Parts: sequence; C-alpha cells; structure tokens
Amino acid sequence: MRHVRISSQLVALVVVVLVGAGACAFDPQSGGSGGGGAAPTGAAEQATGASAAPGPDQRGRPTPAAPSPTPKATRPPAPKPTRSATPKPTTATGTPTVAGCPQGQHQREVETYLARLGGFGAVTVDGRQSAADCAAIKKFQKRYGIRPVEGRAGPTTYDVAQRLATTDPARCGAGTGTTFCVDLTRQTVWAVRGGKVIMSPTVTRTGMSGFRTPAGTFTVNFRNPKEWSDPYEVWLPYWQHFTQGMGFHETTTYLHDKSIGSHGCVNLLHADAVRMWELGRVGTRVVLIGRRPGT
Repeated sequence: MRHVRISSQLVALVVVVLVGAGACAFDPQSGGSGGGGAAPTGAAEQATGASAAPGPDQRGRPTPAAPSPTPKATRPPAPKPTRSATPKPTTATGTPTVAGCPQGQHQREVETYLARLGGFGAVTVDGRQSAADCAAIKKFQKRYGIRPVEGRAGPTTYDVAQRLATTDPARCGAGTGTTFCVDLTRQTVWAVRGGKVIMSPTVTRTGMSGFRTPAGTFTVNFRNPKEWSDPYEVWLPYWQHFTQGMGFHETTTYLHDKSIGSHGCVNLLHADAVRMWELGRVGTRVVLIGRRPGT
C-alpha cells in the first residue's frame, strides 16, 4: 500500500507540472507581431516583474509565490509639444505658408517664367510661396513630367521654365506647311503650320556627348507607331525618322536626366510624342537650330 501511495503522489506531481507548462505556453495577450505565438522563456517575468510560477514542495503542496514588490509611484511623463498644423504667415507679406508645398530656392525666377508663359494659373511674382503659386507650379511640373510634383521651385523646375520661356518660335524659319522645330541649345521642340504655332514649345532631350544631334533641315521619311531599335534593344514609340537613324520618339527613361541623353534622337514626353505623331506625316519638314551644350 505504501508503494502504491508513493506512486500516486508521483503521478499527481507529473500532472501538475504538465498542466502548468501547457497553460503558460500560449499568451493570448501577446503584443508581438506574430499575433499569438509561444511566448519566449522569461518573457512574462521581464514584462511584469513577477516571479516564476509556484511549484509543489517535497510533500506535494504548492509553495507560496514570492510577493511582488510594491510598485513605486511614478510621475506620468509630460506631454511633448506638438507643431501646430495651422499655416503661419510669412514675416514679409503675411501670405500663409502652404502645408506640404515647400518654397524652393528659385521661387521668384519660376514665378517670373510661369507668368510669362501663362496657362498655369495666377502667380504673384514676389518670391514668396502661396496657395496660388503652389497650384501653378504643381500644374507646370505635372505637364512637363518633373518629379516629384510638390510645388517646390527647385533646380529642375527652374531650368525647364527658363528654357521654355526663352524659346523664340520665330527662329525656326518654317515654311507654309507643317514643320517640326527643335532648339538644340534650349532643348525644346514645337510645331508650326503656315507661320502659326500649332504645338507650343515643350521639352526634349537630344544626343549626348559623342552622339550629337546635328543642326540642319531634314524631312520625315519613315514613321512607325512602335519601332524596335536593333542596336540598343529598346522600343521607340511614335517613331518619326528624319536622318541617319535619328528621329522623334517617346522616351523610355526620365526625360530630365541629362546625364544619359540620347543617341541622336529627339526624346519626347508621352503626350508630346502622341501630339507630334498626330501632326506629322511622311514629308513633314524638320528644322533643327543651335547645338546642345556639352556636345
């Protein structure tokens, strides 16, 4: 009988230990990203400061858990000051600074060129950002594929605005029919017909150093809405060839990355490539003037 009693006590001990281990394996209150995985050893102790779970003594009776230390009164952390979302007026004009529309280092110059170009909304040439200026600059950036479209008058926005505003369509010397004009110096392109501008100057990117696009007068002699370039293994959408393997086409890269340039072709934004495709035909006159800087 003594042997049976001892065996019963041992079985009870094993059951208590196993039930306790199983109960602590899963923590439904876990805040980890796993959403309810097994808690790591010692995680509860580290999180709460409590001692290990009580276990049986040699007589099979549970030992009392060690008392938790009395928590010390702590002062709640002071709230951190937050920046007000209310627009603050500038010191010079009292015009509110537009949230999310930073002022660039070329604010006044861009305002000047956008006012000269027109078509992008009202701008005030004062060198200070405003809601109207921000909207006009964003519209300009979106039209000419400048990234990011954030309304900031940065170097690229300034460069594009200056090139467009200083392009003189009358320099092309176009005839009576449709003519595609390219200012290689300013890297702009436009179209005229019968002495009238039918496509306003827009941005382009021509041949880089070693692949200079030549000035001169040529004629579109081949067109294909989707031409394949054998040497460079790239598609050339809205292809209009005019000389020596060079032609107009939509660019497949960021147009304003001047470091890469083209291999002599006249790169265009999508909307401009589509428009020139609509205006052109075999026999359309092409006039290129000036020379791209650095080529």
